[in-house]
Amino acid sequence: MNNLKKIVRRMTMSILFLLALLTTFQSISGVEAKTLSQWFYGYRFFNDNQDNREKRILLNYKKLQRQNRVQPKISSKQTFNDSIRLEEAFDWSKYPTKTVVATGYTAGVESTGKTPDHPQYGITYSGVKVKRDLYSTIAADLNVFPIGTILFIPGYGYGVVADKGGAIKGDRIDLYYDTVEDVYKYWGKKTVDVYIVKKGDGTLSEEELISLNENEAMQVFRQQYLKEKS
Repeated sequence: MNNLKKIVRRMTMSILFLLALLTTFQSISGVEAKTLSQWFYGYRFFNDNQDNREKRILLNYKKLQRQNRVQPKISSKQTFNDSIRLEEAFDWSKYPTKTVVATGYTAGVESTGKTPDHPQYGITYSGVKVKRDLYSTIAADLNVFPIGTILFIPGYGYGVVADKGGAIKGDRIDLYYDTVEDVYKYWGKKTVDVYIVKKGDGTLSEEELISLNENEAMQVFRQQYLKEKS
């Protein structure tokens, strides 16, 4: 019985002490107990909501990343079935343009004066071999388009300036084809607006040209040019 009385007395003293402490805090700070309680629960509510918002933002971001990975803009199936070409697949209006007269040339004697047994046959001024591909080698006036400049030529594709020619002066370019027959069949001579994708720095290597043509994201379009060659 005496122990019970001691416990009750201690609890009463503790409660009175807490009430006195709270009263002292209110008188010093001017903050009421109700306000303090609201602030505490409001703080928890804010932080809980903040955590939830951050979690929702993170989940939405991850969802968007998954959608971007599994839903490419143009699939290989669409490209071949719908005959979607580079001219239609990209917004070319963001690139500067230049009107040029474009002709076709080959590595043969009719264009370069070199025969297949010549040690420099098929070798451009830049040192790379001529190529008709997604990114083909072309010739230009190097004062207008330096070596390494990448142009997009509607109806032809990407052209990388790798060569120059005695008759290629000013706003003229020469587009490489494998044969004379291809020059006349696919091109001839045209006045065309070309898009300047990248201005060259005067250099071009085989490795750079290979890297451009083997870009994984561009293989659906590359097949169209390889199919045209075959």
